[in-house]
Amino acid sequence: MADTNFDIIIIGSGPGGYVTAIRAAQLGFKAAIIERDYLGGICLNWGCIPTKALLRSAEIFHYLQHAKDYGLSASNVTFDPSAIVKRSRMVSKRLNDGVAFLMKKNKVTVIWGEATVDAPGKVNVKASKNEAPKGALGPGSYEAKHIILATGARPRVLPGLEPDKKLIWTYFEAMAPERMPKSLLVVGSGAIGIEFASFYRTLGAEVTVVEILPQILPVEDTEIAAFARKAFEKQGIKIMTGAKVTKLDRKADSVSATIDDGKGGVQTLTVDRVISAVGVVGNIENLGLEKAGVKTERGHIVVDPFNRTSVPGIYAIGDVAGPPLLAHKAEHEGVICVEAIKGLHPHAMDKRLIPGCTYCTPQIASVGLTEAAAKAKNIEVRIGKFPFAGNGKAIALGEDQGLVKVIFDKMTGQLLGAHMVGAEVTELIQGYLVAMNLETTEEELMHTVFPHPTLSEMMKEAVLDAYGRVLNV
Repeated sequence: MADTNFDIIIIGSGPGGYVTAIRAAQLGFKAAIIERDYLGGICLNWGCIPTKALLRSAEIFHYLQHAKDYGLSASNVTFDPSAIVKRSRMVSKRLNDGVAFLMKKNKVTVIWGEATVDAPGKVNVKASKNEAPKGALGPGSYEAKHIILATGARPRVLPGLEPDKKLIWTYFEAMAPERMPKSLLVVGSGAIGIEFASFYRTLGAEVTVVEILPQILPVEDTEIAAFARKAFEKQGIKIMTGAKVTKLDRKADSVSATIDDGKGGVQTLTVDRVISAVGVVGNIENLGLEKAGVKTERGHIVVDPFNRTSVPGIYAIGDVAGPPLLAHKAEHEGVICVEAIKGLHPHAMDKRLIPGCTYCTPQIASVGLTEAAAKAKNIEVRIGKFPFAGNGKAIALGEDQGLVKVIFDKMTGQLLGAHMVGAEVTELIQGYLVAMNLETTEEELMHTVFPHPTLSEMMKEAVLDAYGRVLNV
């Protein structure tokens, strides 16, 4: 008979879950992971990774269309939507197989099915509708001293905007369209909405984005969001802020949207498809949390700095444990959680130091306080900025539109926040993140030698600008 007793059971195999399982195994725990749908979770199969594959295809198509800007010639450039989607799915499949390999390599038991916490230390697993991977254990009762919930999140559904998978999409349908829509309405301008708006616009769709708040990308610095908006509008994306979709009328093969423009007017827009990108909610239902006595609040599980819930022996990480809903936050929480269980006394996560990245064109990346947030805390700040137009590498790349912005505490020199928009900023932001994690001051950043010619030089120039020492503008 299969062994049903473990030190740690993790429910959910997304980035948080499978990384937690690996770290648990490294620390000598006998670990198991329970999954009902896909190894790797939403992020790897239907979120972070496949969307980046789609966006990469769109990016290359964009460059081919502008080959003459680089002294090249590319005629009759077209794209095959089915091939683009197929490549995206192949990328996910490769990583899905990779997670299965990592579980086997680290001797983590995979249990396949729907999990319910019957009581602290006890998990019941029912059969899943999806086929189990080879070697996985099936339905039954399992026990573990420590149970970690990593069940992730799903798209938020608003009344009147309920997705039907045909005309009104969530990110699931948007990632695998049967055909490319000629017109598209995106409801919500967070990272998910803007990435899909960017993808479909690059491939030729007429795209309109409606955002209920005053600015797109609401969590970003106002100046960065305004810069991005101008870039999107230049590409032909229509953006309505302070507006609300009040009604969707489904036709045979189109949708008619009624939009309150926030200025006393009402508009009607007919499009081929609608993407509802109004956020996500944690998967806290049907886990037995109420029976077990686990406290929840506003759609997520309440945890302490080491991800312990209100019930001893039950923990929660990632999206289900509350914002920010980011894969890298989930991974780090999982590591902290199991290291605390082991008694290693890890540092609690500082949520101010979790970077956010949006992979549209232009890219957006940020960490720490925005200028408005710093001033709201009555912090006297120094602001530094540097434009891509002043950087030799950006000009050579043909990517001279962008901005780097840094925020310092004027009294202490502490770097409070960094915000970027432009080419490859999602790869640059980690430099500031390391600096902030090490409590680096402006003096140390200014004394650091950055390589030339690189985009990273703008990071130093922005720091210099905050202190009146900028060199290249």
